[in-house]
Amino acid sequence: MSPRTAAPAAALAALLAAAGCSAEAGGADELGDVVLKVGDQLAGAQPLLEAAGELDDVPYTIEWSTFTAGPPLLEAVNAGAVDIGQVGNAPPVFAAAAGSEVRIVAAYDAAPDGSSIVVPAGSDISEPADLEGRSIAVTKGSSAHAHLLGVLDAEGLGFDDIDVNYVQPSDALASFSEGRVDAWAVWDPYVAQAEQTADAEILVNAEGYANTYTFQVAGTDAVDDPVKSEALRDYLERVHRAVLWSAENPGEYAEVWAEQSGLPVEVTEIAAERRAPVPRPVDDELIAAEQDLADAFAEAGEIPEAPDIEAYTDDRFNDLVPDGAG
Repeated sequence: MSPRTAAPAAALAALLAAAGCSAEAGGADELGDVVLKVGDQLAGAQPLLEAAGELDDVPYTIEWSTFTAGPPLLEAVNAGAVDIGQVGNAPPVFAAAAGSEVRIVAAYDAAPDGSSIVVPAGSDISEPADLEGRSIAVTKGSSAHAHLLGVLDAEGLGFDDIDVNYVQPSDALASFSEGRVDAWAVWDPYVAQAEQTADAEILVNAEGYANTYTFQVAGTDAVDDPVKSEALRDYLERVHRAVLWSAENPGEYAEVWAEQSGLPVEVTEIAAERRAPVPRPVDDELIAAEQDLADAFAEAGEIPEAPDIEAYTDDRFNDLVPDGAG
């Protein structure tokens, strides 16, 4: 355990001891009064956990809220309206740059196929360099924003060299389908949706352009509250098990995902096959990669200055990562 997390852990142990009970016994009783507010997206935790059977015996109440993308989800976490939610690599950078009260508490390695820049079938954009001067839809502060940044950097381009349209995914899908933008940087299941419903073709995925971590990000009040922190611990353990289960059972996961999201099962099947997340620790390697991303966003002028990413991480839940998983 790092010095950053030793104090909170010691405080929790002291509180439990003062209550005259073990974490297992007293904590279980107190968890019954906890309402864990979880932020979700279309690529959601709720269908994942339900499909894996991880919502069957939860000892606390989960209150779900759905968001269009990671940035508004983390705004809700900062405001205390949400305790925890899963996002891509860029939302924590933007939240940290704004001084938000959030912490990365869990992480996953994800396949680069889950994030892509797509173009219409038959487009004359055949390679990344062709994006110069073109209109590109992307959600500001999202993992797709990070992917686009990496592609532009690799081609010696900046955001001033393209006509960037900062829009939410649903609006971007409409713009792309109607031919009002030349390309769309986005993540699954929207990539699969564009392929299936808008005749999109993948120009380039995220491999080699950006880290493809996804994160569970919690509010500092939730992390520092002894009882709610125990609920977070239980919740994260369930998510870890569920993501590993989904890699072995993508078809079952896709069916539940389609039912809950309203997306065609053909779309969720593609996205479920491509996701392949694996739990990993919040460690120095991860922090360094996120710091590099923060530095790149600052250099590109997309945030005022690069925050210290380590200050927005918490490794107290690293012991939940299954052996050999990450």
